[in-house]
Amino acid sequence: MPTPSPLKPTAEQLLAARDTTIPDVVAPGLRVLFCGINPGLWSGATGHHFARPGNRFWPALHRSGFTPRQLRPDEQGELLDLGLGITNVAPRATAKADELTADELRAGGAALTERVLRLRPQVLAVLGIGAYRTAFGRRGAAIGRQEEGLGDTEVWVLPNPSGLNAHYTPASLAEEFRRLREAVGAP
Repeated sequence: MPTPSPLKPTAEQLLAARDTTIPDVVAPGLRVLFCGINPGLWSGATGHHFARPGNRFWPALHRSGFTPRQLRPDEQGELLDLGLGITNVAPRATAKADELTADELRAGGAALTERVLRLRPQVLAVLGIGAYRTAFGRRGAAIGRQEEGLGDTEVWVLPNPSGLNAHYTPASLAEEFRRLREAVGAP
């Protein structure tokens, strides 16, 4: 029997990925630490962030100018050389982010704050307004730069790049990412 591709998990692997965690892609002093809500089942099964086909994170990152080419999820380690990283608000993999409880998001926000204060990225970019509002108790937050940072780190909220987020087209999503790239002075 052929070995399944690490980028296309089997149905059994997806089921087994529920509630797993995946490692962050982080280092001290990054320009931008991108923060997803939580890993999806594809990410849990492959160990790669934003791994599900149809997720628009990797195209938005490239189209906005953060990366010289569109990276694949299995190339996520290359982000570190560009001063970029990835983490999540909540660590456990689910089929949909709405399976997370408000308590999980708040606990994730506290853990994320500790991580940011330790790693000291220039910017934390949270990908999802609803998760940000819940995790940090900022009910009136809007997309863009937030007034309150975490220590010396600026906080931005960007749209969730999931293909389920119909409020943003690939072009408008890339535009929001571009605004952040220009604000941090990235090439």
